[in-house]
Amino acid sequence: MGSVVIDCADPPSLAAFWAAVTGYSVRESDDADDGWRMLLGPAGQPSIGFQKVPEAKQVKNRVHLDLYTADEEAAAARIEALGATRLYVSEDPDDIFVTLADPEGNEFCVCRQT
Repeated sequence: MGSVVIDCADPPSLAAFWAAVTGYSVRESDDADDGWRMLLGPAGQPSIGFQKVPEAKQVKNRVHLDLYTADEEAAAARIEALGATRLYVSEDPDDIFVTLADPEGNEFCVCRQT
């Protein structure tokens, strides 16, 4: 897989948010097109693209990202400080995760790595 693309209203802003979340770098572009941004991760990891679309998000995502960490609560709090919104916390001790939404409402999970 080469990349995951997220539809959004403001690719530069959302790419900056996700760069802060993931540590990925924003690929520099020669054009000033605000309709597209790409984040590049470590070698072998898929890129994350941000594509401008005219319509706002309406319903729950059909696809979402899972971010893995040793401490899901600390990671979720850090990401909330960047602008995410907490939506849900799993109460299942065998499936520990926090669901967040990015600044445009796209859901993703911060999961405890086991």
